[in-house]
Amino acid sequence: MKKILLVEDNEIMQKLIIAILEKEGYHVKMVGNGKDALDLLSAENVDFDLIVTDIMMPYASGFEVLNKVSKLEGKRIPTIIVSSLSNEEMILEGFKLGASDYLTKPIMAGELVLRVKRLLQQF
Repeated sequence: MKKILLVEDNEIMQKLIIAILEKEGYHVKMVGNGKDALDLLSAENVDFDLIVTDIMMPYASGFEVLNKVSKLEGKRIPTIIVSSLSNEEMILEGFKLGASDYLTKPIMAGELVLRVKRLLQQF
């Protein structure tokens, strides 16, 4: 079973994304802010197959999470940004920091599932 880390501070989005991904058979670990994600990614045994993260969150941003993921030794983890920020500058910054994909809120379930499956096949 593929393991996905969800980094999202909005409770409604948390429940929605978890429901979508678990329905597809993925195991989802959820944290509610960037700092908790950074702490989790600092652990020695990082075993996520994919990360879905928001950008604007308390304590640490999704950009900081992307930066941490890009520095993990020995493993490249695909990352999807899911954000209500949709200006070109933010999208480009996400890709520069290593994001594999970018979705804008509100998300469509089918599109999220398709992008997750595509990335998991590529990595």
